[in-house]
Amino acid sequence: MATISRRAILGGITGLAAGAVAPYIQAQRAKKRNVLFIATDDMNNSLGCYGHPLAKTPHLDGLAARGVRFDRAYCQFPLCSPSRTSIMTGLSPDATRVYDLKLRFRETVPRVTTLPQHFQQNGYYAARVGKIYHYGVPSEIGTDGLDDKASWNHVVNPKGVDKIEEPKITNYTPKRGLGSSASYYVSPAPDEQHTDGITVDATLDLMAKHRNDPFFLAAGFYRPHVPLIAPSKYFDKVPLSSVDAVPFSPSEMEIAPKWAYFTNPPNWNMTEQQVREIRRAYFASIMFVDSNVGKLLAGLKKLGLDGNTTIVFWSDHGYALGEHGQWMKQALWETVARVPFIMAGAGVEGRGRPCGRTVELLGLYPTLSEICGLANRPAHLQGTSFLPLLRNPNAAWDHPAITQVRRRAEDPLMGYSIRNERYRYSMWDDAREGEEFYDYRNDPREMKNLAGIEGAHTAIQHELAARLRKTIAARRVATGLG
Repeated sequence: MATISRRAILGGITGLAAGAVAPYIQAQRAKKRNVLFIATDDMNNSLGCYGHPLAKTPHLDGLAARGVRFDRAYCQFPLCSPSRTSIMTGLSPDATRVYDLKLRFRETVPRVTTLPQHFQQNGYYAARVGKIYHYGVPSEIGTDGLDDKASWNHVVNPKGVDKIEEPKITNYTPKRGLGSSASYYVSPAPDEQHTDGITVDATLDLMAKHRNDPFFLAAGFYRPHVPLIAPSKYFDKVPLSSVDAVPFSPSEMEIAPKWAYFTNPPNWNMTEQQVREIRRAYFASIMFVDSNVGKLLAGLKKLGLDGNTTIVFWSDHGYALGEHGQWMKQALWETVARVPFIMAGAGVEGRGRPCGRTVELLGLYPTLSEICGLANRPAHLQGTSFLPLLRNPNAAWDHPAITQVRRRAEDPLMGYSIRNERYRYSMWDDAREGEEFYDYRNDPREMKNLAGIEGAHTAIQHELAARLRKTIAARRVATGLG
């Protein structure tokens, strides 16, 4: 009987192991990346990772620390439905013609392939929990609202104790509808009984059920949209004594053209004490969202899916909390147009590095398509993929952000804004109703409107105005989707 060397035996075992492992390695390489798509409603950049001193957001800070935090990310339209429609279709508001909270985009671009549809066409399971497309908060919580059924394999419409608690709300603007008020309530109910808490549990259930499928899971949180209802423990983390009102002078109402202002009278005539209470409630609501995001991320890790999942955190627009006496949205000021935006996980290579380049949410659709290697990307997409910035946040980049807002439903007047890394130029009714031009390096609070003032910045203003007009014209077209 021939003698078999120990080396040969080990070599045979190694060969068998390699043969057995090879299919597994190939399968892993072929495995599609998941997407955890986390949306929040009416959130500005009052987060710890963006330098806010009061809103403690350890989970979002941690996400930013292992991903890319975009410091200059902007929405297309500072109102829920136009913004969300733009993100989900990859089209500008002028292309979808969605400027309000009523029109469904399928009425104007019926053949558009939405972002989750694109994932479905590439073999993904796509599901929504909570608010992704628009519906009214709080009136339509628990309903489909303006949801797009073609986008999803499954939907969940959570409805929590915050709906029941509405009669207990303190409302400092009683003449305004509850969904656009300055109102809050310190809830005694635990996290999991709130609509956002239910959103977490339902998303985790779907994640566990479909952990072996490639998935696009969208979790849409409701806070910090008004009314500002959050469990009491989050209010306890922000003592009212630590919250200041934003300094305001009536002269600030003269900085810009009249169309630039949404809130009139300034601060809705609230007292300084009332302003401080609402600001405190807003920060508490943000911290409630942060806690819920932490639970989603912990569940993803527990299932062993974090290594193969691209995580996106975004808000539909920013939110004014008294800057220039303004509140809410529907304006072109920095606090309203700018959004918190973080990407982490699979495919994000520039980990822990903030990105100071200017990006717009319109680019999210092509970015996710590219990072997940999806085939047959729709030709209609109008945004620019910022995948190069996820690899190198300091990469060369020349793609300013366009934000617009409409004044008057009848005989509408449009305001458009273009933002690069240093400047913002805005025009109202193609500059016939006024212009704005701000230098954020020297004027971060937008206190000096340089539009029309001759000086070193004049050429830059003209250049941005020309670029804005060119982009507006290009994005009004939605070929073949009507």
